[in-house]
Amino acid sequence: MTGDDPLGWAVYDHHRDERDEPLVDRDGTATREQPIQRFYFDARDPDREVAEWEASWLSGPALDIGAGAGRDTLHFQERFETVALEVSERLVETMRERGVRDARLGDMFALREEFERDRFRSAFAFGTQVGLAGSMQGLRRFLGDLAFVTTSDATALLHGYDPDREATVEILGYREDPTPGLAHRVYHTTYRDQHETMLFRLFSPDRLREAVVGTGWQVAEVRRFSAETYVAALEKR
Repeated sequence: MTGDDPLGWAVYDHHRDERDEPLVDRDGTATREQPIQRFYFDARDPDREVAEWEASWLSGPALDIGAGAGRDTLHFQERFETVALEVSERLVETMRERGVRDARLGDMFALREEFERDRFRSAFAFGTQVGLAGSMQGLRRFLGDLAFVTTSDATALLHGYDPDREATVEILGYREDPTPGLAHRVYHTTYRDQHETMLFRLFSPDRLREAVVGTGWQVAEVRRFSAETYVAALEKR
């Protein structure tokens, strides 16, 4: 990865117990310190309702898209082959040190370049990073690429913020959009001398249903487990 990588370095330092300052997100005068331990390292709870439902949609070989520090990969690789994909060298190194068996450096928006056709039977992208697609067209391209690298009976789980939920407007960096079901989120992240501006496109479940048309996917089910987010289960048509 080229350029600054504040998240990757903060997570890497935290993993090695060398982090001595916070990872800070800023939007104007508003700030938050990312709870790195909770977001990336606390153990996955297999007994919570969402975990059981998510597991019912996944089988191997599986692709963990934007795998972070590997929490979900570490869980699922004990059940079936799971490949973790991250764009950050530091996050890939963190995952390997934590025991992820197959952690790969690559771009989630270039899946056709990373993997062969029909490589996976399921895929999941937790952490709302699908919003980094940036636009409805970008989302469609991502879904088309995901269809290419998955089998004809594949399933996928996508986690996102819902602009149609009132609680979503409270998240840091939220920007309204005049189009129903769409919004933006933008904020600046810093850690030590590393800086990055994050821009997300937020899609409601209805907008996701529009985006899948012509990609080979359909939205089979949507579950809500927080006031502002949802997880959509996709399956091949």
